[in-house]
Amino acid sequence: MRWLVTGAAGMLGTDVVDLLRSRGEDVTPTDRALVDLTEPEAVLDVTAGHQVVVNCAAWTAVDDAETHESDAFASNALAAGHVARAARIHGATLVHVSTDYVVAGTSPTPIPEDAAPAPLSAYGRTKLAGEWAVRAELPASHLVLRTAWLYGAHGPCFPRTILRLARERGALSVVDDQVGQPTWTRDVAELAVGAVLARVPAGTYHATSSGRASWFDFARAVVAAGGLDPEIVSPSTSDGAGRAAVRPAWSVLGHDAWTAVGRSPIGDWRERWEAAAAQVLA
Repeated sequence: MRWLVTGAAGMLGTDVVDLLRSRGEDVTPTDRALVDLTEPEAVLDVTAGHQVVVNCAAWTAVDDAETHESDAFASNALAAGHVARAARIHGATLVHVSTDYVVAGTSPTPIPEDAAPAPLSAYGRTKLAGEWAVRAELPASHLVLRTAWLYGAHGPCFPRTILRLARERGALSVVDDQVGQPTWTRDVAELAVGAVLARVPAGTYHATSSGRASWFDFARAVVAAGGLDPEIVSPSTSDGAGRAAVRPAWSVLGHDAWTAVGRSPIGDWRERWEAAAAQVLA
């Protein structure tokens, strides 16, 4: 199969491309410098000849989306629709990467794949619109993978920032009232590629680690992996964070859809962080 990866210069896209190449797959990486995904004819041209499209491209500046929602909508919704249309015309399967921000995050239990959408931010609204566009264009040949709290070796991410600040300051406070699932981009890449090769049914799946943690929990694990005393990290609340966009307080996603199709979800976040730490913090 020939694979097209959009957003290939990003943290997740780089891991998807690297994984496909390591498996001997024929892969075409592209990013915004090569193709403007808001231009439908350009998307149609670049998609030709590919059997699978993995759409990792997105506007991910969550706070900036609050004041630039039309720009975020162009990247997260219109572009997603163009990619889905091109995939339909060329008979390709589309893997579309989405986010936990499309739901409200108020449940005390893992959020199921069919939970009613209720985005709290402009970013969430635009990503939800992208999901709708994908489903409308490709009802039988799409995989929407919602992921969250991503970290990886190929871009800025929470672990790198936290370890740098810990070394510079000697102590820091991190919010303890937002709970989610720290997730390695390499694991998401493995999950996405494996799902396509296994021909899992079209639908929405959650591409996050199992278990749960607050940002405070994750920060302590990061600091410990960096050789520092985790006690230098203290808990705080998000009240004083001063962020423009509202973050879901609860981003623990359920994984029943994987079980239903006979696939295993990503393992517990602590075990996956231990596997990833050396590479991510290098």
